[in-house]
Amino acid sequence: MNNILMILGYIGGDGFNSAWLLMIGIALVSFVVQWRFKSKFKQYAEIGLSSGLSGAEVAQRMLRDYGISNVQVISVEGQLTDHYNPENRTVNLSPDVYHSRSVAAAAVAAHECGHAVQHAKAYSWLTFRSAMVPVVQTASTLVQWTLMIGVMLLFFSHSPTVLFIGVIALGIITAFSFVTLPVEFDASRRALAWLDNNYSVMQTRQERDEAKDALWWAAMTYVVAALGSLATLLYYLQLLNSRRD
Repeated sequence: MNNILMILGYIGGDGFNSAWLLMIGIALVSFVVQWRFKSKFKQYAEIGLSSGLSGAEVAQRMLRDYGISNVQVISVEGQLTDHYNPENRTVNLSPDVYHSRSVAAAAVAAHECGHAVQHAKAYSWLTFRSAMVPVVQTASTLVQWTLMIGVMLLFFSHSPTVLFIGVIALGIITAFSFVTLPVEFDASRRALAWLDNNYSVMQTRQERDEAKDALWWAAMTYVVAALGSLATLLYYLQLLNSRRD
């Protein structure tokens, strides 16, 4: 379906070449970053933590050190499904993190607890992001249909209204992806600061450096996702503007 939209956009004129190149470039970078992140996670998942703590134990210890007693650490199904849920105050760890006693597991567990710390301290970006969620859910539903129908109406009846609604919805989703960036980077910063000050968890500098590397690549996946969303938004804006001229 996206390919059909891209072809229609290309027919619109040479001005779309730059948008094409930008989207292809970001797609390639995204592929490399995702591959690198999974490679790093697999590498560090095979390195045992010298302290012998599991991901769940690391999370519980970090929450305790920050005086957070109303957050539960639980295991959820799936791979790389780790997340913090502010609604029910749970740190959700995938089985590969919850039970594993590796550097990767410790890094991921500490990162998710970083979100719990943000919540406890009313971190402004997390509060703003949480407030956006209902609007983003509505926008995600709208964008699936408005872009496709909007492009067809634009080309066959020269009516830009539906596509305009789709572009607004896509703009909200793009804004959300950029608001996510400071939330994710700050959670990693909090996690690494705690790990640096807790030698009973990560007992060597090498382990802490490996944790930092793993979290950096994880953060890069959010960066390329945000850039990809922005590139898509710019593409449809260019399509909308070209047909209005």
